[in-house]
Order: sequence, then C-alpha cells, then structure tokens
Amino acid sequence: MGDVVWLFDGPDGSDPDREQLLAAVEFLRAELARLDEEEPEDMESEAYEQWGDRHEELEDRLDDLMDQLDE
Repeated sequence: MGDVVWLFDGPDGSDPDREQLLAAVEFLRAELARLDEEEPEDMESEAYEQWGDRHEELEDRLDDLMDQLDE
C-alpha cells in the first residue's frame, strides 16, 4: 500500500471534514483487516518485523483519525 498522507488533508490542503475523516477511518480499517490476513507465521522473521511495523503505522494513523473525529 502506498502512503496515505492524503487521508489527513482536504483537497486544498485544508483540514478534512467529518465525512473525509470517516472515509479515511473506513479505508484504514480495511487495510488493517487485509494486513491481518497476511500476517507471517514466523514471528522471528524479517517479514514479520516489517509486517508488524506496517501494522503499527496503520494503527497509529487510525488512532490519529479517531482523535480528530473526537475534536
């Protein structure tokens, strides 16, 4: 998956509206679900470490979006 920075900015670089935030939350949840299906079996492998880093990054972005929605 490419970078999802666009999820945090409106079309003109402004703050996203609630509808955009909800769409971004839905997108990230779908990405996390897809990533969960690809979890490597070997927890000691480099692939697992990369998977874990990506999973954590998506979770952090999702948390940020949820915080924005709470504001």
